[in-house]
Amino acid sequence: MMRTVIADDESLAREKLKMLLNGESDVEIVGESATGPETVELVRGSHPELLFLDIRMPGMDGFDIYEVLSRDVDGVLPKIIFTTAYDSYAIRAFEINAVDYLLKPFSAERLHSAVERVRQNHGEIAGAGDSVLREAGGGGSTQFIQRIVFKSRGKILFLPVMDLRCIAAEENYVRLVTENESYLLRETMSRMELKLDPDQFLRVHRSFMVNIAFVKEIRTEKHGELVVLLDNGAKVPMSRSYKSRLNELLSQ
Repeated sequence: MMRTVIADDESLAREKLKMLLNGESDVEIVGESATGPETVELVRGSHPELLFLDIRMPGMDGFDIYEVLSRDVDGVLPKIIFTTAYDSYAIRAFEINAVDYLLKPFSAERLHSAVERVRQNHGEIAGAGDSVLREAGGGGSTQFIQRIVFKSRGKILFLPVMDLRCIAAEENYVRLVTENESYLLRETMSRMELKLDPDQFLRVHRSFMVNIAFVKEIRTEKHGELVVLLDNGAKVPMSRSYKSRLNELLSQ
């Protein structure tokens, strides 16, 4: 069973969510709360695996709650699904690795999709153990991201990281390159490197990372420069100091 807490300042919203969750046989609701401080204490006391979290709540908002819980030295953060009537917080929510972001009113089908994502996520973690955790610069352990959420041309895009072929630094941005598209994201290469699984994404140059699933070979050009050749024919510059790690991963 997946121990679950519902945090929402509206009693009707909590009741509706509980009703919709009746269709999820492995979800066990262990408590509900209506304010930020109540939510913090409830999570600390009940140790849920899943937290449905409204963003605008009395006392503390959803992000304040996350910050407080993430500072608990011995605590294990529950998976968070945000529930809100506002779409303006979506990017910030996924920056802290929220599993999903449900806009009210949401359907039973949409809720089921979010819970199923938690199930899949939970199974991956259980199978991989500590290998999916890595220290982030802020001081806690964080799961490697599975998708990148950002605004592009007035839309919010959800880009699975496995679709990325390479990432390139461009001044204060990084360029995310997929098979048919590329996007500019205001982010640094160092922060991207911390967020991505190092067994899948490898820094091959100060300004480039590659997804090894799309690497075809390492090649030395006629002037002696090393390049990584991707499966679509694209060439990515490579520094010699990174070559041994990439060779090791490719041999696996």
